[in-house]
Amino acid sequence: MADDDDDVTLFGFWASMFGIQCRLALTLKGIEYKYKEEADLFDQSPSLVQLNPVFKGIPVLIHNGKSVSKPVCESPVILDYIDEAWHNKVPFFPSDPYGRSQARFWADYIDKTLYVPGKNVWMKKKGKEQEAARKEVVDGLKAMEGELGEKPFFGGDKLGLVDLVLLSYSCWFHTFEMFGNFSIKAEAPKLIEWVRRCMEQESVSWLLPDPDKVYASVLQCKKKYGLE
Repeated sequence: MADDDDDVTLFGFWASMFGIQCRLALTLKGIEYKYKEEADLFDQSPSLVQLNPVFKGIPVLIHNGKSVSKPVCESPVILDYIDEAWHNKVPFFPSDPYGRSQARFWADYIDKTLYVPGKNVWMKKKGKEQEAARKEVVDGLKAMEGELGEKPFFGGDKLGLVDLVLLSYSCWFHTFEMFGNFSIKAEAPKLIEWVRRCMEQESVSWLLPDPDKVYASVLQCKKKYGLE
């Protein structure tokens, strides 16, 4: 069990979905933590490589409490760890085994259908590859809209694991739309309303980066690495 006075540090990158997921989880739990920003994901700092020598990437959680002093890597593992280590604070996993299995399923589905396809929407030039990526993103968002149904949040009446994961992608929606030439509001309007409800919560609104800033960063990245 984690203590309130434990020293917690998270290594992340401001626009990374995976880092945002972990920051949302810590914030929702009310856990104070130090945040270490990686300035360039293509040129990782020596400290990050030392902490995560396998994948050499973010996010990495350091919990210097009584029970552990080693780094925890990869966002799904970190999210599990946060909910279990601070289980006495606002849970974002369902309490029953089946509910937890379903939350993990949809969280994994989001990462698989939005991360690489979403990246291909803005990285690939217009053509069959980008078209296929755009379709996969749209299909994924429609599936999530169906899973949301009439609930205010994926976690029911409060934010849960699936909300945290999909929220980390919501600040990228504008980028997907601009490069993919489609409208998420037209394809999955309930998700736009869901984002609006989530943004009404202070723990969410201050943390998610501005979608316009994300888009501008992508434009710079494409120019820097000759992806235009």
